[in-house]
Amino acid sequence: MRVLWWILLGLAAVWLFKSWRRRIDRADEPAAPPPTRPAPPTLPLEMVRCAHCGVHLPSSEAIQSAGLPYCSPAHRDAGPRSPARG
Repeated sequence: MRVLWWILLGLAAVWLFKSWRRRIDRADEPAAPPPTRPAPPTLPLEMVRCAHCGVHLPSSEAIQSAGLPYCSPAHRDAGPRSPARG
């Protein structure tokens, strides 16, 4: 019975020592930076259709020529495709 008592006393001493060390280690750590606000959601982009191939792309990336949007300089140079061919 005495051996069990000493084992429990030793475990309690180890537990107290570890909890004391954790508390000291936490005190040494720098404070966490304050949480930052998430970026506001962006508005959806206006999509346009290429006059040559029909692919959809954001209007900010489209190449405008004669009032029509194109997806690339090659399609701009080729011109609009007629609806009967598409």
